[in-house]
Amino acid sequence: MVALTVAPTAGLMAAQTAASSPQTPALARLIGIDVEEFAREYWGRQALLTPAGAATTGSGFADLLDADAVDELVSERGLRTPFLRVARDGSTLADASFTAPGGVGASIGDQVSDDQLVRLFADGATMVLQALHRVWPPVLAFTQQLAADLGHPVQANAYVTPPQNQGFSNHYDVHDVFVLQVTGEKRWVIHAPVHASPLRHQPWTDRRRSVERRAAETPLIDTVLRPGDVLYLPRGFLHAATALGGVSTHLTLGVHTWTRYGVAEQLIQHALRTVAGDPEARSSLPLGVDVADPTALVAEVELVREKLVDALENTEIDAVAAAFAPLARAGQRAAPVGPLRQLRAADELTDDTPVTVRAHLAGTLHERPDGGLTISGRGGQTTVTAAEREAFLDWWKIGSGTAGELGIGLARRLLLTGLAVAG
Repeated sequence: MVALTVAPTAGLMAAQTAASSPQTPALARLIGIDVEEFAREYWGRQALLTPAGAATTGSGFADLLDADAVDELVSERGLRTPFLRVARDGSTLADASFTAPGGVGASIGDQVSDDQLVRLFADGATMVLQALHRVWPPVLAFTQQLAADLGHPVQANAYVTPPQNQGFSNHYDVHDVFVLQVTGEKRWVIHAPVHASPLRHQPWTDRRRSVERRAAETPLIDTVLRPGDVLYLPRGFLHAATALGGVSTHLTLGVHTWTRYGVAEQLIQHALRTVAGDPEARSSLPLGVDVADPTALVAEVELVREKLVDALENTEIDAVAAAFAPLARAGQRAAPVGPLRQLRAADELTDDTPVTVRAHLAGTLHERPDGGLTISGRGGQTTVTAAEREAFLDWWKIGSGTAGELGIGLARRLLLTGLAVAG
């Protein structure tokens, strides 16, 4: 039986191996227990409710998003679908019901219409602001830090629901979520999974009847979230939420976890590439073979199975990590940089200009035959000559230095390829 756990009000983060709360500031804000305990008892296993004030910071989440921010986003930022969805009575409304042409000088037919949103919201519809980690700076910065704390990619949506209304019916997500109650109150009803730890290609709609039956049972959790409360739900847990007494806004931080199934995928892909290099494995099946006859395939299956098993057993861990590297890099953005600011900084470099590795770069270094290095990251790629190597590695290890210590030419290249920032 999975039960709701409430974090102690005075809980503080402790060390997780070598990491302590100052090194996991975003996660520390969301849980009121030790990271080790969260990792051992809750991560991917059971729900955790952290009441306002229980974590290391208990000031609520208005700094990430508030009512004024929501109004600004839907009325002044020129959002287009799919950055906004609108739902009512458990169903998503057609885009045309809340969008309109952009007007003179903007040949865009699907900008969010604030006029239509006013009517829909007053009529009980829920606004879903999607991918806020791409469009709203405070949420962007927080989700980037949370992703760094967790080691898994993070996205952010906001759900703005009128009083006494439910945006979506019972369902489960294929990613973990942290629910941050921003304003108002929302009742959450949670049921145990019908399919534990679902993968991304296993949505709740594939098990709609099972979900409906489970939702009719006594819930595991029936609680009201108030401003500053945080609810962690592993993927697969059924949930439905209803606003109470006033407009309710919550942020859902979706954690797209790396899974052991994903490791299996990379192992199998590597094994297939290995087998593809074997002429015997590439050879044709016998003339006249009936592939629908199991007895005709016995020898072939055994031969190929043996080759696959051998390839799997001899796969180096480095090869699996190398396969994950581009996926991890693509799963999150580096910290934002302004093109004009970067160009100005590059043009105005002096020996004393501070130069810092761009945050959340996910950079990697590769040796070059000439003794230099290639540095790649979410920002871009550049090369380091053998003569620049020592100064670069000192800077890379520390994470910052001056343009003079790096060399003006290298510092400029790092800035213009988005691998570094000035300051």
